[in-house]
Amino acid sequence: MGALNVSPESFHSGSVYRETGALVDAAMAMVEAGAALIDVGARSTAPYLETEISEEEETRRLAGAVQGLAAKLAVPVSVDTCRPGPARAAFESGARVLNDVRGLRDPALARLAAEHEVGVIAMAWPESGGGDDDPGSVAGTRALLAACLERARRAGIPEERVVLDPGIGFFREGSVSWDRRDVDVLAGLRELMSLGRPMAVGVSRKSFIGAITGRTATADRLAGSLSATALAVANGAALIRTHDVAETVDAVRVAERILGASDDA
Repeated sequence: MGALNVSPESFHSGSVYRETGALVDAAMAMVEAGAALIDVGARSTAPYLETEISEEEETRRLAGAVQGLAAKLAVPVSVDTCRPGPARAAFESGARVLNDVRGLRDPALARLAAEHEVGVIAMAWPESGGGDDDPGSVAGTRALLAACLERARRAGIPEERVVLDPGIGFFREGSVSWDRRDVDVLAGLRELMSLGRPMAVGVSRKSFIGAITGRTATADRLAGSLSATALAVANGAALIRTHDVAETVDAVRVAERILGASDDA
């Protein structure tokens, strides 16, 4: 899943394209490198940045990007938004997947996804999921993802159209440090998969990699991203969201080959 942005506020400047032609060229290169899905965002969701823009501005950015991409790409376009206005404009412009970091908490957005019959990637958002578990723990994350599935069902979204995302990089509060939380959840992916849905994982150039390696610049976190990706695949991840498709495809292929050899032994 190749990640592109038309939001200058995004945490990794290397993913940002301000001109439609450059955006389309980057997306086509990702598809040629092996991306099965292109995800485009028009508003940064990084929880540690001041990135708020109006819904009108997000709609303008997102609709223009999707129009350019959907007309050129042979793979589906996903839109990274949690607001109904931009989502509607994106679906009407040709987007076929909703990537909602707030996990369908907005009933209007969930109904819109059902009406347009799009696929949904629903992320565990760091709010209480019910019960006594820390929402950032593996058990708490599982509860949040189970709530995502329930909201999808209530909106009329078939379960087979839903992929779940444990929200790497989004949990900044909790009983353990945010980087420890991300590591624990990646190590515990199998427990989350007991919900019966494929798991999408986005580790690309994120802060926990910088915390582990000491690499403060996102441009320096590729090696750490590939290491985390390979282990996420080993732990059962079905979809990887990345800024670096060619390198990540190589990492996934090697991980799958080694896992396959282990299964054959």
